[in-house]
Amino acid sequence: MDNQTTLPYFLLLEFSKNRNLQLLHFFLFFVLYLATITTNLLIISAVAFDHRLHSPMYFFLMNLAVQDLGSVSVIVPKSMVNSLMDTREISYFGCVAQVFIFISFKASDISLLTVMAYDRYVAICNPLHYETVMNWRGCTEIMILVWVASLLYGMVHTTGTFSTLFCSNVVNQFFCEIPHLLKLSCSGINLVEVGVVVASGIAALGCLTFIIVSYAMIFKAVLRIPSEQGRQKALSTCIPHIIVVAMFLLTGCFAYLRPPSDTPSYLAFGLTVLYSLLPPLFNPIIYSMRNKNIRLVLSKLWRF
Repeated sequence: MDNQTTLPYFLLLEFSKNRNLQLLHFFLFFVLYLATITTNLLIISAVAFDHRLHSPMYFFLMNLAVQDLGSVSVIVPKSMVNSLMDTREISYFGCVAQVFIFISFKASDISLLTVMAYDRYVAICNPLHYETVMNWRGCTEIMILVWVASLLYGMVHTTGTFSTLFCSNVVNQFFCEIPHLLKLSCSGINLVEVGVVVASGIAALGCLTFIIVSYAMIFKAVLRIPSEQGRQKALSTCIPHIIVVAMFLLTGCFAYLRPPSDTPSYLAFGLTVLYSLLPPLFNPIIYSMRNKNIRLVLSKLWRF
């Protein structure tokens, strides 16, 4: 294919040439997508319609569910349609939109997880000042900042990715994933994107450091709580968040730190599924399993 700035379309990963396996891929992704949509919508409904969950912690949790819904909805349906229709194509501008929206949602995820760590820190280490620090106006401003910063980050990352010449249009992944797109570059290293990646790494490291320090101080404060019941209650709000952060960062690092291959790889496919599809599915499950209030509201909604 001749070098060109704009390709008419990209070819995504073909799960199999066998029609039965293509339909199996569609069915598996459909079940996974339906489960993710259902669990996150339940969390959103529970927080929205029950006044007992109208607090900053659950407000942030509801926004996390919205972000998880968005991140899977921008990549999974297209892959399902391609398998069902026996095609691999995604338009150039469809690929651009997919990268922009997906990266924006993932950036908002790590930002929100950092904010949630701060929320737990204030609630446990400075409970007398919690309502003053985490008031509704402050929480709303934080969420607006998270969304705006994430959209700007997605815009910069997308611009850096597509500011290069592509020598091929074959993406060895089931959606337009940035490492595989950069592998198609004719010019090799893209200095704009390298700068964005370095800045992203520094920002992610800063978020991770903040989360680790916050929870170190939280656990130190929890150990000082005299009652066993008080310690368990404090930990029950922290452990789900730690699991979610660990799952998000570990799976993301595995996927992005591993060099993309020139040929389709089931290992790369599996790692991408781990960081892009499983966290949005398990986040609401983890939070609802460890949170008595959410379980009560969900059981009430289920009976209704």
